[in-house]
Amino acid sequence: MVESLQGAAPSMPNNQHLRQPLHQPLHAQQCYGDPAARRVHEATTTSFLAGASGFRMRDIHYHEASHLPVNRGGGAGDNSIDGTWKFIQNRNNVSTESPGWELLLKRTAANALHNSRARFDAPKCDEDTRVEVTDELMEWIEDRYAPQQLLCMTGAAGSGKSCLQQTAAEKCTRKNILAASFFLSAADATRNTVDPVITTIAYQLGRGNPTLKWLIKTAIERDALIFDQSLEAQTTALIVRPVEDLRDMGTDLMSLPYVILIDGLDEARDVDRQAELLTAIRQCLLVDNLPFRIIVASRPEWAIHSALLPGGHLRDMAYHIQLSDKYDATADMRRYLRRRFEDIGLRINNVNWFSEDDIEILVQAGSGQFIYVATVYKYISDRRASPAARLTTVLTWTPHAGQVAKPFEVLDRLYRSILLAAKDTYEAVDTHHGRDFLSLLRAQLINITGFKIRTSFGRMVFPADVLSVLLNLEAQAEEALISDLRSLVVLEPDDGFLRLRLYHKSFSDFLEEPSRAKDLFVPESRVYTHLAKCMMQCIIECPLFLTAWGHNPPF
Repeated sequence: MVESLQGAAPSMPNNQHLRQPLHQPLHAQQCYGDPAARRVHEATTTSFLAGASGFRMRDIHYHEASHLPVNRGGGAGDNSIDGTWKFIQNRNNVSTESPGWELLLKRTAANALHNSRARFDAPKCDEDTRVEVTDELMEWIEDRYAPQQLLCMTGAAGSGKSCLQQTAAEKCTRKNILAASFFLSAADATRNTVDPVITTIAYQLGRGNPTLKWLIKTAIERDALIFDQSLEAQTTALIVRPVEDLRDMGTDLMSLPYVILIDGLDEARDVDRQAELLTAIRQCLLVDNLPFRIIVASRPEWAIHSALLPGGHLRDMAYHIQLSDKYDATADMRRYLRRRFEDIGLRINNVNWFSEDDIEILVQAGSGQFIYVATVYKYISDRRASPAARLTTVLTWTPHAGQVAKPFEVLDRLYRSILLAAKDTYEAVDTHHGRDFLSLLRAQLINITGFKIRTSFGRMVFPADVLSVLLNLEAQAEEALISDLRSLVVLEPDDGFLRLRLYHKSFSDFLEEPSRAKDLFVPESRVYTHLAKCMMQCIIECPLFLTAWGHNPPF
């Protein structure tokens, strides 16, 4: 800022400090020790403050760069000049004088930052829980020369991905290496799409570096419609080029904060846009001349699942952590409950209000998914109720008419949101017209334990692909059915057959209880009726089907 002591700011031509190129600079001793040299220097340069007097300077930031794109006020395409340029920027007041930065702020999702007020007291890992995976994350982050610049962390719903991301964000903040974070949430309209991801990351990058801030806001002023362009175009204009220009100005990029965390990709509406974001990251940010290390956490739904499959575009470019398959959280869940129950005991002045058997029952019911014990604790710790009474409710809860207690309400909301999204996506496919997604899914889930069909073997369990055939569906229909439910179920080979497996028993509990599933509940009788009709149709269309069962058909 330049401030006149006589009440009038010094005059200068509009954008004069940006528009005047400097000729070959002279050494300082030449300019100040030789009057002739001084006259040459004055004749070949234009001073930002020529003719000004009676002023003081404060909060000035000075830059010198080569080949820097500069707006000269000309027409389209007239926005870059080859040469050495100098500009002055008010470090503390860019936003109030920069329409580009103001436009960026309007496109920034404040609630998505790891330390936003909307995420106050966000869940994170206790100091002695999830140690193995947290250490693996931080070791990867701090290894600047590891071959992959992208880490994808996938896991079932409730496996603790967001807790791990929050923990990583806080650790990186303390180490001053967090460049940006974005936590998506399906329940928050300001961060339930990928639209503001790149702009919010750009904001955080610029917030931490005044020069980068100037470069980003200048890019926006050159093209105010950048926000309506593809995510790849936004990433290039608002992140890649400004960072490259910063490097060309002499900044060592390895000295900058470099960790970018994106959590809950699956929470974003529209799986195609999820895939677009992953493609933008791959195409623009996973390059050798950029310093970033990026962590994306998601349920293993279609966008990220297909990208990480053999042949997927991220398969060889990403370090992949699969929480559900590799890490057993049982011991951590036990420690989590014990510590919190002990804290409740101190609050109510009764350290013996729970037993180790109580903890063990809850841990086993959790099936390795942290969200179960976190939901139970949230219900039990409500200060308006007796912890002991609520613990008894959880341990003995059974649905009945007039049941008021809802210990699993948070869990039910999670399952409901995932199911509704999967149902809408499946039934929107034209070849699935007329199909009942919920009934087909319920059939596959009943098949896990077996159908009550009259056979000498008791319950009848079909391979998942055989059941699809019996339901008159096309080949690999079971894959399409669960394509948006990979955070809850998985198809696994078993003795040469495909079997469906639940990550979490509480999901089947939810589906089997009308008071919890509500309009998503499908009675078993409906499934058996539909299966019988389909099998009868198979017999009519293919009599050899009956021969395969001999004289004792299973219906």
